[in-house]
Amino acid sequence: MCGIVGYVGDRDCADVLVDALSKLEYRGYDSAGIAVVEKGVIKVEKCKGRLANLVDKMAVDGKPQGHCGIGHTRWATHGEPSDINSHPHGNKRVSIVHNGIIENYKQIKDFLIEEGYSFVSETDTETVAKLLDYYYVDDPVDTIIKVLSEIKGSYALGIMFRDYPDTVFAVRKECPLIVGVGENENFLASDVPAIIKYTRDYYLLEANEIAVVKKDSVQIYDMHKEPVHKEINTADWDVDAAEKGGYEHFMLKEIHEQPAAVRDTVSPRIINGMPDLSQDGVDMQKLKDYRQIFIVACGTAMHAGMVGKYVIEKLARKPVIVDIASEFRYRDPIITKDDLMIVISQSGETADTMAVLRLAKEVGAATLAVVNVVGSSIAREADMVIYTHAGPEISVASTKAYMVQISVMYLLAFELAYANGTIDKERCMELTAQLGQMPDIIRETLELKDTCSFVASKLVNAESLLYIGRGLDYALSMEGSLKLKEISYIHSESYAAGELKHGTISLITEGMPVIAVATQKKLIEKTVSNIREVKARGAMVILICDNSIEVGEGVADYIIRLPQTDEQLMPMAAAAPLQLIAYYTSVLKGNDVDKPRNLAKSVTVE
Repeated sequence: MCGIVGYVGDRDCADVLVDALSKLEYRGYDSAGIAVVEKGVIKVEKCKGRLANLVDKMAVDGKPQGHCGIGHTRWATHGEPSDINSHPHGNKRVSIVHNGIIENYKQIKDFLIEEGYSFVSETDTETVAKLLDYYYVDDPVDTIIKVLSEIKGSYALGIMFRDYPDTVFAVRKECPLIVGVGENENFLASDVPAIIKYTRDYYLLEANEIAVVKKDSVQIYDMHKEPVHKEINTADWDVDAAEKGGYEHFMLKEIHEQPAAVRDTVSPRIINGMPDLSQDGVDMQKLKDYRQIFIVACGTAMHAGMVGKYVIEKLARKPVIVDIASEFRYRDPIITKDDLMIVISQSGETADTMAVLRLAKEVGAATLAVVNVVGSSIAREADMVIYTHAGPEISVASTKAYMVQISVMYLLAFELAYANGTIDKERCMELTAQLGQMPDIIRETLELKDTCSFVASKLVNAESLLYIGRGLDYALSMEGSLKLKEISYIHSESYAAGELKHGTISLITEGMPVIAVATQKKLIEKTVSNIREVKARGAMVILICDNSIEVGEGVADYIIRLPQTDEQLMPMAAAAPLQLIAYYTSVLKGNDVDKPRNLAKSVTVE
């Protein structure tokens, strides 16, 4: 959740830290702070609210002057957003920033109070800072090892000791942390976008590896204080990919990047007109023999899994169970070594999804990860990994990550169906060709932006609305509803259209918006009947369908017509207009589109 940065070098440290934090605000923006070694003293500046508040505060107070420091942007867990609860935490001898949750902080706090320590914040992080101070004598690495043996939970920590004014220390467990490697300068960051302006080279820290970062060296140790030798990773995108590029918001930029992202994800995996995931280490002959498939994820990624369920079951005739990661792991699921577990995560660090992956591995099930971030924790632990090629996604509301995730679901479905013999080669090549053309179809749907903006103007004053659909359209409605509610703050629910009469239709009032998705021709008559039912009760209906469907007069108040493609692929055509409707509704309401309240991009704690 929270964002961590660190810097050691010759530049103005405060400027580098603030610049790096500006690229991590999508991880949390309840407060921000930095600590810099200034003339042998750790000077801290922090405050509640956005990073801009910290910049304004330092313009009055004066920014810390130095060349070694750490910084933090917070998504609050323990303790409300406030100046006092802001990071960094510590005292004159030690200062830390933290992402994660210390589960046994109360026991540690009680112990330290007995030892004479006092606490000023409500955070779990302050207990780690005080524990470091308690054990510190003269060797920071020994001190960190001792503290790690006592704390339980998830963490990424950036640490400074006053006695080592030219060094930043770092350690992680379950929460992401990288060490950026530059020339006569080195960095610490939760994610690559924070440092891409300065370097593309970085080390990925494994659990409980301790990094000792100086301007001209990086040394990494394990819990036995033995040196660890690691390979340097290099980011395959540049700083332009993490900038807005002339768009008003990252979300709008990322919506328009979807054609290229789908092309980059799909094209390398089409060989001689057929889907081919062998380069990703996927053996389709093994996959087809699994008893059943589980797809587990959170939020938008789970909705991509729902699309996967529909197409895999329909085409490959293989049973698929889709579940929310936070629910799956706690319901004693019936999963065996004869099953395949597919986990989907944009960041590859989602805490609940990671836990499900480990549960599956414990029982001997095969695991396949679909992730966007190379070298992420989930990618490293899964038996097989399919990387999506969305590039950096900065906006909290996911768009292009969702589109490439469902692209991978289609590739899996097509190849698995052919391997199972449930579709012949001709049909497989036909579907694959249509998938290869989806970048052009998506680009065409983006031309509907003016219509989507107009429709959004009809939603601005709504207090509540429904999204309805059947089959694949229902799966897509779930994602459309989530996008709208998370950035516009309008209450929205998605419902299987056939379920309306079982209770939900009682919510329909005069003028209430209902967004109906109807792209599946075999279901169109049933869906239109459901639309007429809500229309008869006063709903304002916005219909999204392909341009070949005839629905009759008076069925909808507004219609958004999509270019035609195979109906199995229609969720990819319809997703962009639903994203644009959510985007323009949020803009018209004056919301911060890229940083919706209470949300963070990467959920690395339970």
